[in-house]
Amino acid sequence: MRLFHPFPTRAAAIAAASLFIAGPLRAQAATTVQGPPAPVPFAVGEELVFHATFGVLPAGTARMRVEGIDTVRGRAAYHVTFAVDGGIPFFRVHDRYESWIDLETLSSLRHVQHISEGRYSRNTTYEIVPERATYQKNQEEPQATVANPLDDGSFIYAVRAAGVRVGESRREDRYFMPDRNPVVLTGVREDTVTVGAGTFVTTVVQPTIKSGGIFSERGEARVWFTNDARRLPVQVKTHFSKFSLTLALTSVTYGDVATR
Repeated sequence: MRLFHPFPTRAAAIAAASLFIAGPLRAQAATTVQGPPAPVPFAVGEELVFHATFGVLPAGTARMRVEGIDTVRGRAAYHVTFAVDGGIPFFRVHDRYESWIDLETLSSLRHVQHISEGRYSRNTTYEIVPERATYQKNQEEPQATVANPLDDGSFIYAVRAAGVRVGESRREDRYFMPDRNPVVLTGVREDTVTVGAGTFVTTVVQPTIKSGGIFSERGEARVWFTNDARRLPVQVKTHFSKFSLTLALTSVTYGDVATR
């Protein structure tokens, strides 16, 4: 999901809902001693399917999935994907975002974007190296990053792992591009919500980000996380001056084990 990117038009807003360097850095894959995995509320094989609406218009289907556990530069990492297929008449979206999240620290190690939105297409790889506090976009020069960085695709998983309580306000300076920080997470209220996947007791979280996009300070976004151990994101809503956007969970496939 392009949580942090600006969008000037309604059509581009659908693309923003798309809830996710093969060069010298990848060659440095030395074996690294790694501690035990951090406890998380998701597992390999989990898949969340969402129905997207743009105002009253159907806008396609989005899927979040924990694909497996890979190795990135000697580190074991969750491989998670977010894909969206749909759009509105005369503007089709087929996007796929991939993220690799360190099992031990839950920091981002790699983020890949395959974007096809109308006539626009782009493929971008970010190689994120927390131990060096750098990230590299494609073959460009490395840039400075933050401690325990997160990318667009790993953001929701990190919120699920941490949890946000009603009345709590948490500042996270963890987005891997430092100038996009801070991310502020506020637990607004408890709510019982019914979506295609069922009825859930949830905590409504307001994320605000120092950037454009569906979670910007202007967007009044809300995410409904279930109050059970899995903390599933079952609904996302955002309202701007001229439109509204909703993602509603239609089905869930649980992974092998929920470890917390």
